[in-house]
This record gives sequence, structure tokens and C-alpha cells, in this order.
Amino acid sequence: MLTSVQKEILQSLINLYRKSEGSSVKGEEIAEIMNRNPGTIRNQMQALRSLGLVKGVPGPRGGYKPTVKAYHTLNIGATDSETQVPIYKQGKLMGDMTVAKIEFTSIPHPGECEAAIKVIGDLKQIDLGEEVRIGPTPVNKLIVSGVVVGRDDMDNILLLDTTGIQSIPHLKVIETATRGLITLNPSMSIKDAAKVLSDKDIEGAPVVQDKNIVGVLTLSDITKAIAEEKEGLKVNEVMSRTIITVEKDVMIADAIEIMNKRKVGRLIVVNDKGLPLGIITRTDLLSKITAIE
Repeated sequence: MLTSVQKEILQSLINLYRKSEGSSVKGEEIAEIMNRNPGTIRNQMQALRSLGLVKGVPGPRGGYKPTVKAYHTLNIGATDSETQVPIYKQGKLMGDMTVAKIEFTSIPHPGECEAAIKVIGDLKQIDLGEEVRIGPTPVNKLIVSGVVVGRDDMDNILLLDTTGIQSIPHLKVIETATRGLITLNPSMSIKDAAKVLSDKDIEGAPVVQDKNIVGVLTLSDITKAIAEEKEGLKVNEVMSRTIITVEKDVMIADAIEIMNKRKVGRLIVVNDKGLPLGIITRTDLLSKITAIE
């Protein structure tokens, strides 16, 4: 049976390993986040290696990696980025955290349902009383909302007093997307582009040339350009050329997963020829799911 210190080391290793996207983790990194002596971490790592929970990686870029047995020991699924379940705090996506397991601890009736949430990541980022939203889950496509009423830092578990459990509607993105797409011309000034976005009360728009999408410009891009005293630039000098599109028949549950994986808040909906039909935002999708504005 693992000691409390060994559990904390193993959990910290898994958190850092996930954040590093598969690179080995140095003992000094674990010591820093745990506020412990690196020598203590090294000694404990020897024990964890003998238990088959950790493997050492030699060389100057070496360190430690958790084994599959480590995930099982802490009751965490050894999942990859394809099956990550997002968690939001006060409406903001926690990009360095994911949910490994959800257990409903009591369901006497909807008003008194509690859920234990196993989290991978730094649990100390979430405090008691904060509102969180979890999902969609990969299989059942559920969204779980609630208020944090308990936190177990040892086992990385949040206890939620749930306020809602929704299933994502079986809809295609074209059924939810905003049609009549507002577009920008690549040769227009960012000042004129800002006026378009402001007049239409939107956060961003695709940049289109000869019916083809060549980029995306957001208010954040414009604000950054102004802050850098580049307000005289054209749209094509400021826009992002990373264009993320989805075909019109993609299901909205899959669209949410794409947004989370690519860390974007909007997707351009296109037809089978790649021509833009509309735009769908994270706010649109969450409003559809939760039936709130």
C-alpha cells in the first residue's frame, strides 16, 4: 500500500507528464510543485520504481514516466488526448486539466445528486464554492454542472453538488450554426474590420478572398496589434492563417471536442466543397445544450 507521500508524488508525476505531452519529468520539477527536497523525491522514486509504478529515463533529458500500473493504482484511466474530458471553472476552460472518472455518489432525486470527479491536473486551481462544468463525456456525451462542496487533494477528487446533467442534443453543426456569415476582406484596414465586428457584435470573423477562406481575424488580434502600435496594418497582416473548419454534417458533440482539442472558440462550417456556410461558437453550443443565453 502506498504512503500518502508516494501517492502525492505519483499524482504530481502524472499531472506533469500529461502537461509535458509525454516528455519525461525531472525529480526537481516534482519537488518544486510539492515544495519538498529533491533528495526526498529521488529516494521515493526508487521505491516507486521497484513497485513497477515509475520508469526511469536515462540521459540529459531524462527523468521519470508513470507506467500503466501507476494509472490503475490511482484509479485513473491511462487515456490520451483523443479522449480527454474538459473541465470548466466559472465558465472558463481549464486547459491543463482533464476528468478521468465521474461517479454519482447519491441520486435520491435530482435536487440532491452528488458526484465525485477524479481529476488529472492541479486540483488546487479549484476552490470550494466555485461552479464547474464537466464534459462532454466521450461515450454518453453528458455535460455535468455543479458547485464544488469538497476537495480531496490526496486522491485528486472533487465532490460536486450537481445542478444539472444534460445530454448533448443529436444535432448537426449546420442546425446550430449562424448562417449569413459575416466576412472580412484581407485588404481592409484593421480599423474598418474592428468597426464591422463591433457593429455586428461579434468576436471574430473569417477572412475571405475569391470565395475561399484565407484566415480568421478576432478582436483579440486587433487589440494586440493596437497595443503594439500596428494599427495601420491591413487585415491580412494581422489575421491568423490557422483555419479550423468542420463540414456541415458533423455532430455538435464532435464539434465541441474539436474546439477543446484545438483550443479555439469558433469553427467555420463549410459544405462538401470547402466553401463557408456559417460559423459556430462555443457559446452557441453551450447555450444549445443548457438552454440558457
